[in-house]
Amino acid sequence: MQLLKILTFISFVTVSQLTLAAPQSGKYFDHAIFVLFENTNYSTALAQPFFGKLAKSGSNFTNFSALTHPSQGNYVALTSGSLNGVKGDAQYDIDSTNIIDLLEKKNLTWKVYAEDYPGNCFTGMSSKGYVRRHNPFISYINIQKNLARCARIVNASDFDKDVANGTLPNYVFYVPNLKNCGHDTGVAYADKWYGQKFGSYISNSKFMENTVLISTFDESGPGLRNQIYTSIFGPAVQAGNYSASLSTYSLLKLMEENWDLGDLGRGDATAASVPQIWK
Repeated sequence: MQLLKILTFISFVTVSQLTLAAPQSGKYFDHAIFVLFENTNYSTALAQPFFGKLAKSGSNFTNFSALTHPSQGNYVALTSGSLNGVKGDAQYDIDSTNIIDLLEKKNLTWKVYAEDYPGNCFTGMSSKGYVRRHNPFISYINIQKNLARCARIVNASDFDKDVANGTLPNYVFYVPNLKNCGHDTGVAYADKWYGQKFGSYISNSKFMENTVLISTFDESGPGLRNQIYTSIFGPAVQAGNYSASLSTYSLLKLMEENWDLGDLGRGDATAASVPQIWK
């Protein structure tokens, strides 16, 4: 009888520990998929077929601004709440806390899927169509110097495998290569690729359950106000146009609010929140 009590206690403790360690469900969604595109003004992006479909079927933000030119600073701001001194597209090794620190404190999972990424914690500037400046996570010292963490940056070919295996993490950052993001090809090419890659996914109710697809751009075209296309698509989203003045920091703040992460104490802390777009 005493042995049975001990085994019962051990079993209870183990189950309790597993429950505490389980990933936390979000307020609005359990999975967020970010896909970023390049150098296009708002109206031009909105006119494309797939971007237009996402905007019409989800939330379309009509007054959304990037923070700087050129690209890299916006990627860093989206993931750390600050430009962190980034003024161009050169190599930066950034000693800063970031969204990954907040996610891991809550036992939430994350992964970066980068097209043409060679793996093995590669810190070089480019490889085929992959460029480091579009993958901010490898520039954070507390990720690039941590083997377990930088192993979460993988080639994008793993995305479809993880979907098939049901192991897609809570926070997904998908990095298209230079052609597919539109940098070397233009927004029409990027739109066509996006529709081919994600079109079947967004129509799959099982895949989209408790998931949002966040589509945004790093910056507007040259010589234009830094207004960018941004949409959020998912079954929990109330479709419509939203005119609130938002910025790249607002998307970081949405992650913090959804999973009760706290904040990084920078631009994310004072940014405008994404408005009530939820059903």
